Amino acid sequence: MKNFLQKIHGKISKRKSLSIFLAAVILAAGYYAYGKFGGSSAPSQYVLAAVRKGTLVSSVSGTGQVDVSNQIDVNPKVSGDVVYVGVSEGQWVNAGAILAKLDSSDAEKAVRDARINLENANIDLEKLNQSSADPVKIQEDSFNSISSAFLDLPAIVSGAETIINGSTLSSNQSNEGYYQDFVYNNDRDQAALFVSAAENDYEAARSQYDAVLTVYKNTSRYADAAATSDLLDKTVDAAKSIAQALKSEQNLLDYLADYDSSHPEKILPALASSYRANLQNYIGQANSHLSDMIGVQNTVKNTPLDVASQKIAVQQKQNSLSDAEANLDDYVIRAPISGIVAKINVKTGDSASSGAAAATIITNQKIADISLNEVDVAKVKLGQKATLTFDAVPNLTISGEVAQIDAVGTVTQGVVDYAVQISFDTQDGRIKPGMSVSAAIVTDVRQNVLLAPNGAVKSQGGASYVEVPDAAENIGKNGVSGNAAMILKFTPKQQPVEIGASNDSMTEVTSGLNEGDLIVIRTVSASSASSAPAAGQTRSGGARMPGMFLGR
Repeated sequence: MKNFLQKIHGKISKRKSLSIFLAAVILAAGYYAYGKFGGSSAPSQYVLAAVRKGTLVSSVSGTGQVDVSNQIDVNPKVSGDVVYVGVSEGQWVNAGAILAKLDSSDAEKAVRDARINLENANIDLEKLNQSSADPVKIQEDSFNSISSAFLDLPAIVSGAETIINGSTLSSNQSNEGYYQDFVYNNDRDQAALFVSAAENDYEAARSQYDAVLTVYKNTSRYADAAATSDLLDKTVDAAKSIAQALKSEQNLLDYLADYDSSHPEKILPALASSYRANLQNYIGQANSHLSDMIGVQNTVKNTPLDVASQKIAVQQKQNSLSDAEANLDDYVIRAPISGIVAKINVKTGDSASSGAAAATIITNQKIADISLNEVDVAKVKLGQKATLTFDAVPNLTISGEVAQIDAVGTVTQGVVDYAVQISFDTQDGRIKPGMSVSAAIVTDVRQNVLLAPNGAVKSQGGASYVEVPDAAENIGKNGVSGNAAMILKFTPKQQPVEIGASNDSMTEVTSGLNEGDLIVIRTVSASSASSAPAAGQTRSGGARMPGMFLGR
């Protein structure tokens, strides 16, 4: 019996221990579930702040490189050999300073000839003013001018003949053939036009010259006035034709000289350069005789406007002299602006041409060249202020002003960029051309406007709103001394607002709020509050978070 009771007691003890264990498991699971799903639930907290008035500054940013406001390649206006270089790289020069000089021998001679022609024209004008209507003197003057012309015309015609029809440039072909063969096949048509014009004009001039030369040889100084007048007219016409032929030959040789300068592998014989110089002399002589004979011709015809015409001739000679002097000045290469000589490309003895820069000058004024996208550039206007910073010079900030905006953008892989130039308000020697620069351009400044943080302004259906505490909270405009995380009894309500400009952090509120109104600037969720309270905040919500007020 005793053993039986012991067995029963043992079984009961085991079942009791199992029950206690199961009960403990159930209690633990219930406690965990309660703590997990409801026992530690905390309400959401809201960070509030009062809206204040302040200044809203909007800007756009871009990057680029430092450049100079002006860089000029100085090209000679004429070609020639360099005989003098007066500056060195890195030197400061003023506008008009002499950089280099070219050999100007031919130009100086042209000035001398033009000056002599002007003096002769003035003398003719004086003679015309003083002369009477003496027919004997008029006839004598006519024959003298004709005779003077025939002293030079034979040599001029002979020289023109050699230039176009001679065989001096090559031993196995005529000059006109050499001129055409000098250029490449694809340029032969152009060369042929110049050669053809020179040949045709020369043949026409030669025909007139031969005819009038025969008349001149058969006309006596003592011939009657009609014969002398007829000879004068024919000589003037022949001189005009000769002058035209000389001009056509000059055009041909000028074309070949230009072709020679643009094709280094082509070398025009030195004799051709001599021909160009000879033509200048021939043209000067022919024009001088032509002018004298026309003056006498007008006197013979007793034109009432003789004096006025001669005054015009004098003015023409004066213009020719001015042109020759201007051309002479072109042999001096001058600085067009004040600045630093960045590069000198020639030295004494070099051959300079108008197609190549002899020097490069840059100004001391630096600018920032930056790129903006099509959205930002629409906000930028000339004269807007900007701040500039430089990777190469830390802690340096320079103010500037928008000086230029490209009207046409540059498309790269479907993206349009616009170049904007910003002038520096101050110059710093540490800033060099080519350095990287970042610019912030102030596009709008609005003072004394209501401001709200960008995160506080929300939108729905195209309308903007902010969240504000329910009036039943009874917090009041002065109920928050700083940005605070607090528990609200009621869910914040949406307050419609109208907004204006904005920048990276703040938005202008134009209506819907008054200064001092409290708005929700951030929501602290229940899970965030229970798991990781913010600095200065307790889970109960009684303590406040430190923060900053809006506005001033």
